[in-house]
Amino acid sequence: MFSVCFCFSLFKECPHPDEKQRLELSKRLCLETRQVKFWFQNRRTQMKTQLERHENSILRQENDKLRAENMSIRDAMRNPICTNCGGPAIIGDISLEEQHLRIENARLKDELDRVCALAGKFLGRPISSLASSMAPAMPSSSLELGVGSNGFGGLSTVATTLPLGPDFGGGISSTLPVAPPTSTTGVTGLERSLERSMFLELALAAMDELVKMAQNDEPLWVRSLEGGREILNLEEYMRTFTPCIGMKPNGFVTESTRETGMVIINSLALVETLMDSNRWAEMFPCMIARTSTTDVISSGMGGTRNGALQLMHAELQVLSPLVPVREVNFLRFCKQHAEGVWAVVDVSIDTIRDTSVAPTFVNCRRLPSGCVVQDMPNGYSKVTWVEHAEYDESAVHQLYRPLLSSGMGFGAQRWVATLQRQCECLAILMSSTVPTRDHTAAITAGGRRSMLKLAQRMTDNFCAGVCASTVHKWNKLCAGNVDEDVRVMTRKSVDDPGEPPGIVLSAATSVWLPVSPQRLFDFLRDERLRSEWDILSNGGPMQEMAHIAKGQDHGNCVSLLRASAMNANQSSMLILQETCIDAAGSLVVYAPVDIPAMHVVMNGGDSAYVALLPSGFAIVPDGPGSRGPNSGAHTNSGGPNRVSGSLLTVAFQILVNSLPTAKLTVESVETVNNLISCTVQKIKAALHCES
Repeated sequence: MFSVCFCFSLFKECPHPDEKQRLELSKRLCLETRQVKFWFQNRRTQMKTQLERHENSILRQENDKLRAENMSIRDAMRNPICTNCGGPAIIGDISLEEQHLRIENARLKDELDRVCALAGKFLGRPISSLASSMAPAMPSSSLELGVGSNGFGGLSTVATTLPLGPDFGGGISSTLPVAPPTSTTGVTGLERSLERSMFLELALAAMDELVKMAQNDEPLWVRSLEGGREILNLEEYMRTFTPCIGMKPNGFVTESTRETGMVIINSLALVETLMDSNRWAEMFPCMIARTSTTDVISSGMGGTRNGALQLMHAELQVLSPLVPVREVNFLRFCKQHAEGVWAVVDVSIDTIRDTSVAPTFVNCRRLPSGCVVQDMPNGYSKVTWVEHAEYDESAVHQLYRPLLSSGMGFGAQRWVATLQRQCECLAILMSSTVPTRDHTAAITAGGRRSMLKLAQRMTDNFCAGVCASTVHKWNKLCAGNVDEDVRVMTRKSVDDPGEPPGIVLSAATSVWLPVSPQRLFDFLRDERLRSEWDILSNGGPMQEMAHIAKGQDHGNCVSLLRASAMNANQSSMLILQETCIDAAGSLVVYAPVDIPAMHVVMNGGDSAYVALLPSGFAIVPDGPGSRGPNSGAHTNSGGPNRVSGSLLTVAFQILVNSLPTAKLTVESVETVNNLISCTVQKIKAALHCES
């Protein structure tokens, strides 16, 4: 008994005895040195376990208190009591500021201290109070105070190979400059603040998940057998992460990809592009049909985008009428982790919206997705992009399901490939030297810019016509004389100087062809072969009058083509064409243009008044496991080899009547339908494809 008490007493004074002290103890207690060593080790483990249990108990109690206070605030908000008469208060008679003061100030200081203490424990460093810097009537204080422990949990323990800095995840909730909540119909200021606090908590959790997914390799990410792309190991993902927006809806499928690439842009410029909805759409014109920033919760700290948090809406598209547009409402959160290292994460918010509002059908949920950007010494940035989504596959045509399930439709590869191509184009356009492939002798420097701007508008309108986004108000037609997989839409063009006035008819379809995407792209963009499929070529080859390079690949360019006149009385016609290609797909977009108007553009005039209606083609790989036919060759195992192919989307926009008030005729619909069918058949014949 004496020996045990003596050991406990000595342990309090010296829990880590050295070799000499252990030897002296063993002699005094008649024990072996190993026994003394193991006793002290076991005692230290017991003390550590007891301390952790005690701390966990305190944290659980604090969490329960915060949850109870949260519930009491909600109850108080639903049933406010007048402090003068004790009766029920009429919300409309109390100002927004006064509601906050009455409900918030009662618990302001205690809650602030508790949250700062919790955050300090998780982050391993003290968090300063905001009390000294808050304005007396600052209604947004509940955002900083309502974060709770979930927004910080685990953020300080991220294992990383990037220079993320010691304050990863910290300092955001307590120093974020938050815009004051605005009053909306049926939503009190307190509800608004509580919602924003949940948004911030969700953003922090999403950022934590994105960074881990960007850095961890196997077993979280594995290489696909076909194409070698990185795909997510869903079992490992479920073991590693807790779903931050709830479980996957019934009937939804998961797509998840990761891609890393070098991009000729610095991290600050890319972050500014991603946080500006207009610039984001301009950087990814073929992927984003429409986007807007619906609310800015925080604009960032210290005049930078660090800590910027905003609510956004976007329509994402694959250029085919067989793939529905994905509409997503999401948070976008930006965080600087170190000098030259940034991360931008998106996450859907549909699950934390007010359930009292009638639910709307959501065909896609965006799980934590985005990019980690790291500056490189050569002026490039290393971009690691992660795309993770759940979507309703039943609305997608069978032809495109392999493409989407592999992540090649909306996946990381497409985002990175588009970003690389667009940044390369911007670098060339900003350069003072004209590429050697350009032949623009008759075009001024201003004309070059005007022509590129016109081509961009042409391509944007083409994409909007294929996918029927809300950029234009399209009306879908159901006509019995139209092929099953051809979508025909109509709209009125009025008071738009960039389009001819009247009734515009758009028709689009997608087909599978047993040829490689590169071969199909080279065939369609070659002006010498255009007569094999284009009725506008007048049956002969076209001549390239001007060529503006937009990238290192010869397929990325804007051209001005001239068709040969069929007879002396017929004037030749000009066609503006833009072609682009990257690892994810390619485009060939063209439109007839007025010759006098193009002369104005080529001399640097305003291209906004050039009226055009675009047509063209979108080409993507058919995806693994597609319906491509089998060739006669066999593998070593005896099974047939699948012929790889392409998915080709053909789309036309045609003015069928110059009067906007005119009615659409059956003959007009049949004409456009026949034009699409004839063009597809000509392409198949020229490439020797089976019908």
